[in-house]
Amino acid sequence: MNHEYKKFLDGIKRKPPKNLDHLAQETHDEVFREIDCLSCANCCKTTGPLFTEKDIERIARYLRQKPSEFEEKYLRTDEDADKVLQELPCPFLLEDNYCSIYEVRPKACREYPHTDRRKIYQINRLMLKNAEICPAADLWVQKMMGKLK
Repeated sequence: MNHEYKKFLDGIKRKPPKNLDHLAQETHDEVFREIDCLSCANCCKTTGPLFTEKDIERIARYLRQKPSEFEEKYLRTDEDADKVLQELPCPFLLEDNYCSIYEVRPKACREYPHTDRRKIYQINRLMLKNAEICPAADLWVQKMMGKLK
């Protein structure tokens, strides 16, 4: 874990700047002008999303399967009783790093790496983890540290 990042994120949690949401969104937009997720896809290779019931129904319908068939083929219930992928990398990740179910991908995938979220300080632990996995999240933290010095 990057202690410098942790110290920074803990600081904005203790005393969030008034313009934090705006700054977070602005920085998110900057980062994604610089970084192309398709050149990496590390999130799809190393960390699977949590699947909501809505995700399961939507994806199963897209794949022309019953939700129970989809769950049996691709998902398992983890120790926190969440529905997660049975194996990684994600079975829907193609060789070119595109997603074969992109239009109907899980909510967690659509929102990853959560750098455009309001009240970002509420997910500090997740941000630290994401910065280790995702170059965009890492760059977001670096840029935010520079802006809030």
